[in-house]
Amino acid sequence: MPRGRRRFSLQLTVASLGLSILLGIACGGGELSRLPTLDGRAPIVVAHRGASGYLPEETLEAYVKAIELGAEVVEMDLISTQDGVLICRHDPNLAISTDVASHPEFASRRKSTQVDGEPQTGWFASDFTLAEIKTLGAIATDAERPQQYNGLFRIVTFQEVIDLVKARTATTGRRISVYPETKNPTYHRDLGLPLEDTLIALIRAAGWNSRSAPIYVQSFEPGSLKYLRAKGLDTKLIQLIDADDVDLRTGALTFVAPYDRPYDWTRAGDNRLFSAMVTPAGLAEIKTYADGIGPWKRYIVTVKGTLDAGGHLVDVNGDGLVNEADATLQSPTSLLADAHQAGLYVHPYTFRNESRRLAREYQADPKNEYLAFYALGVDGVFTDPKFLL
Repeated sequence: MPRGRRRFSLQLTVASLGLSILLGIACGGGELSRLPTLDGRAPIVVAHRGASGYLPEETLEAYVKAIELGAEVVEMDLISTQDGVLICRHDPNLAISTDVASHPEFASRRKSTQVDGEPQTGWFASDFTLAEIKTLGAIATDAERPQQYNGLFRIVTFQEVIDLVKARTATTGRRISVYPETKNPTYHRDLGLPLEDTLIALIRAAGWNSRSAPIYVQSFEPGSLKYLRAKGLDTKLIQLIDADDVDLRTGALTFVAPYDRPYDWTRAGDNRLFSAMVTPAGLAEIKTYADGIGPWKRYIVTVKGTLDAGGHLVDVNGDGLVNEADATLQSPTSLLADAHQAGLYVHPYTFRNESRRLAREYQADPKNEYLAFYALGVDGVFTDPKFLL
């Protein structure tokens, strides 16, 4: 759907739903006449790890499904095999997202190590060749999501995703982009398997080394993005900004390793937290090497729980758990305005359908969360299961 038509459709949807509370939060009660994105264009929809709400994440099948659902951009995390091939997996530890534990031929490769300072036990991609990894099946990483496809789909390489996107762009006539992340780049560099030069070579071979190419490159580590730029990568670069969790008692973000700061900062002795990146000074620094930011969405709108007379969090919906479904939205921060003022795109993550992840005002309907953030002016959203077009 053309961007102008899509924006008109979105405005009609907002009006028909009558989300007065959400639009009051997002727009200060004003009329939504245009989306306040950086360039005035409608936000992009990024399929986070493919259609990961439907199929095991970061598989070719998940990326095909995402494109069929209408996603404009497919996102992947890049890690390296022992033989230096970039594959699409969120974690170097294959135990998290594959059936490697059920392969007796690989039992001896189970080990304990550290990833970005975090002790982990499992099977690690850097100990496997691509041919060996291709014998593994992907599994769903969220127990609330479909499990019947576990083990059926293979691990995919970044080159295979490039080939898919080019083919589907040609057959659909739609511009489809990719959004790779250099995952744990310091960890990989320590292993002698640096990600960046291989990634640059693949992007150049695809003919995509320009700001106008259908690709965004992201990383949590500023050093990785700076290296890519210094080595001649001319694509759009996005600085990811993490945190550990939200303290539902206060609504404040919490910072616990390894989600407290970029790991290259940790190794360099830089004690700043990720939160330093969202200050005007931090955003100005990011602008020197990147085109946008990908913050956890709680940097833009956080949530806060309800406390009883004894100061305990209340299970408002009575499901026996206390989580974001029991929490209420707080006023938006100035991050979007500050980032746009600095000339940076803002692509927050991650939008999901499970009710435990949706604040009370969203009324268990994930569309309401998308619409609230669209009204605020985000330039794109990372989403797992649904693509609101």
